[in-house]
Parts: sequence; structure tokens; C-alpha cells
Amino acid sequence: MNTLLSVDICGIGVVGPGLTNWAQAAPLLRGEQPFEPTELPPLKPELLPPNERRRTTQLIKLAIQAAEEAQRHSGIEAAQLACVFASAEGDTFIVDRLCEALALPEKPVSPTQFHNSVHNAPAGYWAIAGVARRFSTSIAAAGASFTAGLLEAAAFVASEGEPVLLVAYDIALPETLAPFGDSHSPFAVALVLASKNQGGSRLASLGLISPQEGSVSAMLPTAFSSLQTQNAAAQALPLLSQLARGESATVNLAYHDGTVLALELTC
Repeated sequence: MNTLLSVDICGIGVVGPGLTNWAQAAPLLRGEQPFEPTELPPLKPELLPPNERRRTTQLIKLAIQAAEEAQRHSGIEAAQLACVFASAEGDTFIVDRLCEALALPEKPVSPTQFHNSVHNAPAGYWAIAGVARRFSTSIAAAGASFTAGLLEAAAFVASEGEPVLLVAYDIALPETLAPFGDSHSPFAVALVLASKNQGGSRLASLGLISPQEGSVSAMLPTAFSSLQTQNAAAQALPLLSQLARGESATVNLAYHDGTVLALELTC
């Protein structure tokens, strides 16, 4: 198989039910400790000033908290990172509230909620708080959103020679929208990707191979299987599990129309 793109992984961040950060999640992903998907821990991203934190939503805080952990882990300044933010569903709680407001006679839409409803709101908060003025894009690709984001980020590293922050995230759908979507649990993952001459720490290297027919890798402790099916960002879990083990392997991630993206992980 021919490698399409090659990048280094320089930083990791993760937040989810029972997962507070990468250091705490790694032994769970190795199967050394039992994983219990408890309530999402309090989200208090340090990069956001208190007044901005109050204006944001759970989705935005989830994305920013994972992003700032990966950025710190990498040793690369936030201002030096281009960004790819990937979410399958977007901020569905805000969408639900806006739809409810529009159904009322006076249509009392909150300006703050409207401001937070756009798909690139998390990327915008990150750019402002981190003074990050490099390239930024926000994408959605249904259940393949993490994989599509990874391809986008790796392509930018290869073509532009700049390190990239990839953040994938979704929250559980509100009750009214739950029958129409696939996100039923909150989860976020962030990776800082760079080429070999771009500085930062190196945790592993990743070779991306063109999407092809195949089956998704099952490299997880059983307790994580439910989370993997309940959030598009959690499709990253097989890769995270191998990173936690520090083991080189080929990892297949779900992509579109039954194809997979094969990753050659070298630790």
C-alpha cells in the first residue's frame, strides 16, 4: 500500500464521559484500569476568560478543553497552529433552542445563542482566545467527521509546511432531536500534527493511505465499544488505544460508503 501523507503526532487531548484528560485516559485505553463512562467532568477550559466561558456552550467548552490540552502537550504555541475543527452534528442544543424560539409568536431569538449557532463557533473562540491567526476550517462529514478532519489536517501539514491542530467533537443530541441524529454521548479528541522539521514533541508518526475497502479496526477494551458507536469523534478511539499502548500498528478508521482510511502508526 502506498502512503498518501505522513505526519508526526505531537500532542493529544481527550475529554469524554469518565475521561478528564489524556494522562488519565491512557491507562483506561490500555485496559489497565476499568473504564466507567460517568458524567462528563466539569468543563473549564483555561484559555477562555471567565466572561467568555459564561457565554459559550457545552459543545464549545468541550472542543476548547481538548484543544488546549493537545496544544500544551505539543509544546507549540497556539498562535503558530493552523486549525481543523470537525463536528458531525454541530451545536444541536443551540439549534433546538433557536427552533423553539422561532415557533413562539414574538420569535425571541437570543443574540448570544444565534452567535453560538454557527458551525465554526468553536474555532472562532479558539482563534480569539489563543490569538491563532493561521488557516482555520470547520467541517462536517457525518460519522466520518474525525477521519475527514484527519485527512484535511494532514494534507495541510504536507502542502503548507505548518503544524495543525485537529479537534473533533460532538455532544449528545437533545431529546427532541435525538431520533434524527447519531450523537448520544459527549466526546472530544484533539491532535497536533506536524512534519518532522516543524518542532514540538514527537509522540508517534502517522502514514495515511488512500481510502479503500476494508473493516474498521477493533483495538479497544470492550467497555469503550458503546462510546465508539455514540459519537463520530469517538471513531478516533482505536487510534488513541494504540497510541496509549505505544505500539506500532495499522489502524483502519471508518470513512465514507463502507470504505476505511488505513493509518500506519509508528510509535
